Amino acid sequence: MEPASRHQCLIYGGPPSRHLPALAALLRQKLHQNFRCLYFNSPPMVTGLQSYLAAAGLDVNHELKKGSLLLSSDQGHLVDGLFHADTMLEGLELAAHQAQSDGYEGLFAVGDMTWELGLDRDIKKLLQYEWKLEQLFHRCPALTGICMYHSDTLPRELVQHGTLSHGSIFVNQTLSIINPFHVHTGAPRQPVQTLGTEVEAFLSRVMPETMS
Repeated sequence: MEPASRHQCLIYGGPPSRHLPALAALLRQKLHQNFRCLYFNSPPMVTGLQSYLAAAGLDVNHELKKGSLLLSSDQGHLVDGLFHADTMLEGLELAAHQAQSDGYEGLFAVGDMTWELGLDRDIKKLLQYEWKLEQLFHRCPALTGICMYHSDTLPRELVQHGTLSHGSIFVNQTLSIINPFHVHTGAPRQPVQTLGTEVEAFLSRVMPETMS
């Protein structure tokens, strides 16, 4: 079976807290594999994840003090409330290299695009970011992670575009599905208008609550 991509996406609908147990289990697993783990989301979601990690038996305060676990709601990559891709990418690359320098296998990062994008809903800007991020994953083996797309809060077309740039779709901590619509970096880009219906049908099959 083809291995899951290191650059995955989680497309989800409904309450964001629904996926916290699976993400907490995955972060705990990555910590045990000696990865530094970064979770980037809104303050309520960060607090909720801390609770699930603690309930799973993780000494959260110890991991935070040690620097193995990074929980952040910082939006310093936004300029006047708008998304600044290069600032985000530079921060991720630096953090991945720093993790290795500190003796970790690498950096495992999870970020929710609703929080990352701020007020920005520019599809072109998102695509440029995701393709640059895909290139970063290729040149930086120390980096692995998941981009989360909340289909209830992000424009439908933006979710469709975002899907194309990820090799795997995260379902839960034990299951990731190879994305048949993944457009590899440098490959010809078929207009998303011709793929939108197919992408939505696929997402509805693998995660029925996603595009309702």
